[in-house]
Amino acid sequence: MPAAPDDPLASVADLDGVGVAAAHARDAIDALLGHRAMRREAAAVAAESALRGARASAELAGGDADDVDDPHLQGALRALGEVPSLAKVWERSPRQALARLHVLAARDLVSDPDTLGRPRPDVDAARLDQLMTVTGAPTRAPGVVVAAIVHGELLAVRPFGVADDLVARAAERIVLVAKGVDTKAVGVPEAGHAALSRAYLPLAQAYQGGTATGVGAWVRHCAEAYARGAEDGLAIAAART
Repeated sequence: MPAAPDDPLASVADLDGVGVAAAHARDAIDALLGHRAMRREAAAVAAESALRGARASAELAGGDADDVDDPHLQGALRALGEVPSLAKVWERSPRQALARLHVLAARDLVSDPDTLGRPRPDVDAARLDQLMTVTGAPTRAPGVVVAAIVHGELLAVRPFGVADDLVARAAERIVLVAKGVDTKAVGVPEAGHAALSRAYLPLAQAYQGGTATGVGAWVRHCAEAYARGAEDGLAIAAART
């Protein structure tokens, strides 16, 4: 992450094109939240969003979204199912929320259940600590940017060693809720990433390089994924009216 002493995320928001991309994503999500279906069908739209998001996340993880017994799909379903409650936990203790996400996402993927929710022994503890601190600190960066950075950092740090990508995408959705971007969890950011899957891993790797160019490209990619995910949410909402 490009660093600024008092507000490191603000320097990311100031990168070329990031502010415009974040505003575009926010406008798309606001349009979804303003759909008339949100008055009475928000819970149903959120449930369908979680299902579609879990399928997309499982596919991105190499799982089979058409197999109800696929461990990636089941892990994604469990993790996204707890997004509303974990968004509240994230606000006071992101580390606790992250551990819970891993317990949910990796339950059927780890060989040793005792590792669930525990960072791997060789994790970059300093970088993980920095992320946990920064994500809960006041910032002038838009919530869209914070969510993208959390996603990118978790992919880079791989705190658990198993199911880190599932955890990263679920954490991204949690941050979008916690930061007041998608308050009803009705967008489908995972589907947006799946639609842009050819760029997903290359840009995640570019982010890990730590250059301003790579970080900016990743955040702009995430913003576009959120906008596309909002379109998926609108399709769900339209079907409820």
